[in-house]
Amino acid sequence: MSNRRVVITGVGALTPLGLDLPTTWDGMLAGRSAAGPITRFDVSQHTTKFACEVQGNLYDPLKYYSKQELRRLDVYSQLMLIAGEEAMKHSGLDVAAGDATRMGCILGTGIGGINELEDTKMVFETKGPGRVSPFFIPKLMSNALAGQAALKFGLQGTCYATSSACASSTHAIGQAFRAVKYDEIDMALTGGAETSTTALALAGFCSLKALSTRNDDPQRASRPFDRDRDGFVMGEGSGALVIEELEHAKQRGAVILAEIVGYGSTDDAFHLTAPREDGTGAARAMSLAVKESGLDLAAFDYCNAHGTSTPLNDKTETMALKQVFGDHAKSKLQVSSTKSMVGHLLGASGAVELVATTKAIHHGVIPPTINYETPDPECDLDYVPNEAREARVRAAISNSLGFGGHNACLAVARFDG
Repeated sequence: MSNRRVVITGVGALTPLGLDLPTTWDGMLAGRSAAGPITRFDVSQHTTKFACEVQGNLYDPLKYYSKQELRRLDVYSQLMLIAGEEAMKHSGLDVAAGDATRMGCILGTGIGGINELEDTKMVFETKGPGRVSPFFIPKLMSNALAGQAALKFGLQGTCYATSSACASSTHAIGQAFRAVKYDEIDMALTGGAETSTTALALAGFCSLKALSTRNDDPQRASRPFDRDRDGFVMGEGSGALVIEELEHAKQRGAVILAEIVGYGSTDDAFHLTAPREDGTGAARAMSLAVKESGLDLAAFDYCNAHGTSTPLNDKTETMALKQVFGDHAKSKLQVSSTKSMVGHLLGASGAVELVATTKAIHHGVIPPTINYETPDPECDLDYVPNEAREARVRAAISNSLGFGGHNACLAVARFDG
């Protein structure tokens, strides 16, 4: 079985900080919070009344799609196609000039077309089953974003969607990495999208007691690893990466941003919504990614943490990092959570975070963990507090830890030829 090198040649993102990657990245480096009062539905009876919104705040779909196209696309697919197009253009890849059957598309989402589900349920109840759109199921299904992306870009290789809650897009990228590494395809569009800031989904997360209730100060609500954290902040958006086999990228003169060098995936088998208390499940995923990379622990300068701003996650992720990296975790490893700025993008979070990690490696600057004010004795690492930091990043990991006990980790490194 072949064991090929896999590089990143294009990235794109659409987040609550901006409708493209440059705006998003600038916002991250500035340490800007995207949180604010929810604008698109009545939250008077919800215990949490704020989020990091894209839809209804920054995003106007009619600037990107015709009304006819919008009949076929749930919002999460819309955002995925926009980020995917940015990544494809950034990569400079011409699908028509290559073998499209060797080009794949693996994307992730945690919940899928919940906007379509809620809207169509209202139509069904008020107007009857005969008025349900024939596009209801094609828009709702979780694999729609992968199928729509394959259609848009003409990608005829392996194509599917992963759904593993907050680990969805990290699993998607990991599977795409393996498909290229083991010679199933030469290139993949990968990443993920989520738009679950809806009245029903927000009510569900409120009932779980998972969200911050800092309604009087939304911009300071997402505070990963801070002692006074009280829950995560809902976010939405999409992230996309073009990954390729090294020689495939070189032959077309692509700019190589970073190299994916490892992937690890485990499960806690402990609790459906809470992490294993000793952090061992997350630690095993990280260890698998580091092992596959073949790099020394000391080569890892940065971790883009899952860092949700929930009491349990941040404590157990810190424990896991110390289990894997030992003394290096406290002395050298720099850790930050971009969720402090864009919120928790659920199934899309891993994609946006790997894009940020790739930018950190390529540009030599680490985005901060904002709202870090009061240290927690149980969270005692270097969380790059409040301000971006210039740093040479030789290698990094990006973590995603999802409901269902899913743990996924990607290892990426500078490409030096």
